[in-house]
Amino acid sequence: MNPPLDGTAGDRPSPIPCQKALFDLPDDVAYLRCAAMSPGLRAAQEAGAAGLAHKARPWRLHAGHYFEDVETARGLFAQLIGAAADDIAIVPSASYGIATAAANLPLAPGQSIVLLAEQFPSNVYAWRELAKANGGRVVTVARPSDDDWTAAVLEAIDDDTAIVTLGQCHWADGGLIDLTAVAARARQVGAALALDVTQSAGVSPLSVAELDPDFLVAVTYKWLLGPYSFGFLYVAPRHQDGRPIEHNWVGRANAQDTNNISDYVDAYQPGARRFDVGERGNFVSIPQATAGIRQILDWGVDNIAHTIAPMTAEIGARATDLGFRVPAADRHVGHIIGLRMPGGLPADLNDRLSSAGVYISIRGDSIRVAPHLYNDAGDIDRLFEVLSAVAA
Repeated sequence: MNPPLDGTAGDRPSPIPCQKALFDLPDDVAYLRCAAMSPGLRAAQEAGAAGLAHKARPWRLHAGHYFEDVETARGLFAQLIGAAADDIAIVPSASYGIATAAANLPLAPGQSIVLLAEQFPSNVYAWRELAKANGGRVVTVARPSDDDWTAAVLEAIDDDTAIVTLGQCHWADGGLIDLTAVAARARQVGAALALDVTQSAGVSPLSVAELDPDFLVAVTYKWLLGPYSFGFLYVAPRHQDGRPIEHNWVGRANAQDTNNISDYVDAYQPGARRFDVGERGNFVSIPQATAGIRQILDWGVDNIAHTIAPMTAEIGARATDLGFRVPAADRHVGHIIGLRMPGGLPADLNDRLSSAGVYISIRGDSIRVAPHLYNDAGDIDRLFEVLSAVAA
């Protein structure tokens, strides 16, 4: 039996047994790279196939595929992060969400935008362009030698800071950032907070009520167990009368009246819907995204985190025994860990791992290992059969 929908078992999270049977994963594959892309959730694949069948026979399509199904997905993601459905926009990528944030957050000449060194490019380029256009500057927080990203970010935020943009962790190795502390510091200096939580939404507890970000984006193809080219953007109510970066018919107030959509109107759909991407009602992606989030809510995010963290801790401990440099347990998230090898990683490491049926990601000088509920002790053993030979 799965944990209850609200993610609790009494007052404490409960461990979840291995869920590999719910995924399209062969027995000879040890897949430890959910931070790159999740494997196929069978329920999501079936939902997507049903959507393809609608495209094959378009006379079966109806308004519900374009409107009601979108609202279902919007509402489920809102539930996941503690928001209202009206606060959520449908976007195709993290860069689209960040571009929307950059188009709606003020930056005066001389003010700064704080972000992380080696941050994922989708959350960098838009801010560089904004700084260039407005006479601002980008402050890049250097990777701390003690792995304490939170302290380094807090030190970088000052009275000149207009925008702070990051995630719950560093995408390359899971380096932990205490968003509660960062959000409080941003509020203290009057800075906006724009978050890309693609590497934590669905696997790490997150509440917009607590953090009060201005914008928050997450795409679905990683920890949300959904399709590629699909995501969600939280827009705080204070920005919901802002400027979308494109103008499409579904964002306007008369969108449901498809017989009269050429009766152009200036009014928008309520809430954050004005920021929806065009062709948002993708009848393949929407059901896949919905299936993924339903499964996450069924498991419960607290339960997911509680189950994955011990696996990640074991990976860290065994890597440390082999001589790898591993951050302290309180300096990385519970679902991603970066392993660094003194002297650097062998050039053929990825090939050696994949030949053994083990799949991780190499990011810079780090082996990024990212397990999920479909992994078990055997997968970890197979990883270390290769790493032990490399370290010998």
